[in-house]
Amino acid sequence: MPKDIGQRLEVNLESIAYITEENAQRLQKYRVKRDDIVCSRRGDVEKCAFITAKMDGWLCGTGCLKVSFIARDVVPRFIAYYLSTDDSKHWLTNHAVGTTMPNLNSGTLGRFPILLPPLPEQQAIAAVLSSLDDKIDLLHRQNKTLEALAQTLFRHWFVDGAEDDWEEGIITDIFEIRDGTHDSPKQKNVGKPLITSKHINDFRLDFENAYLISDEDFAKINKRSNVETFDILFSMIGTVGLTHLEQSKMVDYAIKNVSVLKTSQNPKWAYYTYLWLNSSLGQEFIFENKSGSTQEYISLGSLRNITFVKPPEHVLENFNTIAVPLFNKIQTNQDQIRTLENLRDTLLPKLMSGEVRVRL
Repeated sequence: MPKDIGQRLEVNLESIAYITEENAQRLQKYRVKRDDIVCSRRGDVEKCAFITAKMDGWLCGTGCLKVSFIARDVVPRFIAYYLSTDDSKHWLTNHAVGTTMPNLNSGTLGRFPILLPPLPEQQAIAAVLSSLDDKIDLLHRQNKTLEALAQTLFRHWFVDGAEDDWEEGIITDIFEIRDGTHDSPKQKNVGKPLITSKHINDFRLDFENAYLISDEDFAKINKRSNVETFDILFSMIGTVGLTHLEQSKMVDYAIKNVSVLKTSQNPKWAYYTYLWLNSSLGQEFIFENKSGSTQEYISLGSLRNITFVKPPEHVLENFNTIAVPLFNKIQTNQDQIRTLENLRDTLLPKLMSGEVRVRL
């Protein structure tokens, strides 16, 4: 029989704007510490975060609920995973109050039903899932290190090490720049993903949250903006300047409000261009050329007028011999991350429901 989560934890509603030395002691109950869970109180009420040993501080504002555990037969990390299942998220969303802005209060969260296996099994399940998350986190951090190394090499070779006799060139003399659709194709239950700026993440595209379009709309969009291996995506509207270097062999999506730099037409420039866009030079270009007040954007014309220093081809080729292995490793790591995430997301609901049991 599931029990209310409130029987096994303490829920505090935070309402403090700031903490001072004078009131810190009095407000200790609002301090977030290891093994606490922080849940969103307003808006995205299904979102919860587990506090690890690396995190220690205070909740600010009235938008969060802090969950602190008082029962000894509960593994906090197990509860955090339990709250992250789709069924749990649906329960929290469905039991929130309010129409325009969902609101989750401590009383509602305290009634959340939870079915707890014995303590040793909770520990084993949490260990299995956290080992996957730890590996995923390690690969993410390794990718950030690899890209930082590539950026350092770019700066050393082409900024600090640029020769006076290197000429400037216009980007469209090297390859084309096109934009995706600005229309809004009808969403389908089955079809091809439509990628926008909000789907461009670190080293990957968020296909899981991209909506699908018909094959007909897909073909229409890709007549002018077909993305191919070694092309670069660049977000033009909203969060301007997000980039993605497409290294996958199979590319099967369309783009909206995103430009595609067709470096596939001249692949030896792909890594240089990607690193330039993400360097201080590229960020300066974005700052100087973006427009808009309520929603920022950068025009296709501005992108087509990018000028940068063109190193001699033999210098570019020598740089690529160093850069290519770094980006190949990033891609290998990203493929492994996706595999591990799929495994974790498949195991999670099965472990929480008891469909799959961990051998003790």
